[in-house]
Amino acid sequence: MIRRTLAKPALKVVGKIISLGVLLGICTLTYAYKIEPGWIDVSHIDLTLPHLAPEFQGLRIAQISDIHIDDDPMTQERLEKIVQLINQQKPDLVAITGDFVTWKPERFAPKLAIALGKLKPKQATVAVLGNHDHWTNPTVIRQVLDQAGIIDLSNTVHTLQRGSAKFNIAGVDDFWEGKDRLDLVLEQLPQEGAAILLVHEPDFADISSATGRFDLELSGHSHGGQVKFPFIKPPVLPSLGKKYPVGRYQVGEMIHYTNRGLGTIKPKVRFNARPEITVFTLEASSNS
Repeated sequence: MIRRTLAKPALKVVGKIISLGVLLGICTLTYAYKIEPGWIDVSHIDLTLPHLAPEFQGLRIAQISDIHIDDDPMTQERLEKIVQLINQQKPDLVAITGDFVTWKPERFAPKLAIALGKLKPKQATVAVLGNHDHWTNPTVIRQVLDQAGIIDLSNTVHTLQRGSAKFNIAGVDDFWEGKDRLDLVLEQLPQEGAAILLVHEPDFADISSATGRFDLELSGHSHGGQVKFPFIKPPVLPSLGKKYPVGRYQVGEMIHYTNRGLGTIKPKVRFNARPEITVFTLEASSNS
């Protein structure tokens, strides 16, 4: 009788624990599928660049990456709301670091062009392509950029000028697909003025830093892992996105930043890796 009396409360406790675990699992999956993928984090970061001319003090760059437009969750409507949020930051430049699509670019190109065409930076929107863009149809993506008034920085340089001061924004085409031509970029890059580099895959940082010419590099690709547990690196990271998977790094004399991206790839979840708009405010050093 005593054993039976003790067993019943124990079974009730076990049952409650199991029920709580099931409920917690359902809540976690619902959050990861339905809530976090649409919960945009606007990160504001101040950066001091050693070669930034005083004329460009306070320059604001909004970076986004890995849009992966599709039917769900990154619809045209969601992207247009993100564009509104970017415009609210009043950036001088918008930088997009690749992976506009995951599949069927011909299907999503018109929606992408309409949404991105609503970006309103004071100076320009610049972009490079990512591996998914090359795996699908890079020609279509470049047409989207042209229709949206976005400067394609693949293996080229765009220079802003204020008086005699210059600010250089460069980009390389996709590293994964071997389309990068950093040598061509360096040939075009003026010797004077701060220089930043856009490249989709973050682990390119070791190569670009070694040139000693770039103050800042912006990348995406890793999605912040999409799923990240506290205190450890994300358990799943793509090739060329393992060394510098998320956030800010000092790579030699160059600052590198890996944006967590906006969209998802399968499984279309995010947990502790919110989609990100990064707004950089650039400051000149006292030695500039």
